Amino acid sequence: MPGTRQRRLLLVRHAKSAWPDVADHERPLAARGRRQAPLVGAWLASNGYLPDLVLCSTARRAVQTWRLMAGGLAATPRVSSDERIYAAAWTALLDLVRQTPQTVVTLMLVGHDPGIADLTRVLSEEEAGGSAEGALQRIQAKFPTGAVAVLSVAGSWQDLDTDGARLTEFVAPRDLER
Repeated sequence: MPGTRQRRLLLVRHAKSAWPDVADHERPLAARGRRQAPLVGAWLASNGYLPDLVLCSTARRAVQTWRLMAGGLAATPRVSSDERIYAAAWTALLDLVRQTPQTVVTLMLVGHDPGIADLTRVLSEEEAGGSAEGALQRIQAKFPTGAVAVLSVAGSWQDLDTDGARLTEFVAPRDLER
């Protein structure tokens, strides 16, 4: 489509959470998650992956992940906390992405497994070679807590469908700690 700008979708699984005796929705981040989330935010900023809009699960661990990542960004995107992200299947997450305004060029979705991992897999066409080589196989094996998948989307958010994006990068917090 002539004149259609390239869009970017950042799919983030919340950082490592603790397991105190609270309702699942209220579980906080573990010490490791609190340490790793800012590393991911710094990586996003250093690579120019600055979201225009963040859709974040209302679960405590997802909100904490976003806040800690945001501290490393040189941007203040609009943030929308959405309870529909919590425990959502990939189909529901894709519906949310499709509702994104066309003015948004870079969208970040902070959510949970398996929805985030499944959405990444169904949207992705892995680029041969480059920094994404082997990333789809890594994601199929495991989408670790705190990890982020970067997808390139041609066309509108509304028209996004399975195999409609290209996986360009994937990073897990442990990659950044090395």
